[in-house]
Amino acid sequence: MNAKQLAAQLNGREYGREITKEEEAAAKKAGLVVVYGASDDLVELRGAIEEEVGAYDGTTLYLHRGGVLPDPEAEDCERCQKRVRSLMDKCLAVEVLWDDPDKDSTWYIKTTAKHEEFFIMEDDEKFCRGIVVSVKDLPTVSGIGD
Repeated sequence: MNAKQLAAQLNGREYGREITKEEEAAAKKAGLVVVYGASDDLVELRGAIEEEVGAYDGTTLYLHRGGVLPDPEAEDCERCQKRVRSLMDKCLAVEVLWDDPDKDSTWYIKTTAKHEEFFIMEDDEKFCRGIVVSVKDLPTVSGIGD
């Protein structure tokens, strides 16, 4: 399975039934990461990276081969916050937009990396424009996730 095939498989799914456990396992095996918005305040990552991140009113995720860089504000010490901030530019930025009037869905996931897109529907309307990326296209960041 590749990113294009998985995105095509997920395209048009109904909110709440975005991806099955079997598809998550297949994505993990293929080294693929599925990113999509859920509810009004979450972004989900499934497959090779399994995370749920708070995204009320949108956020930016910083992905690397080992996962998602933590939010620097969630770190307890100033030194830890500085370290996380210093790693951000080494990761792939994934912008998660909520209810952007210029976009065609409630959630809009975008990145500059090679990716495939799919739509999650809610009551015949586009709820989320999600993406599928390959772990191969994510940076390896020395000291984390390698």
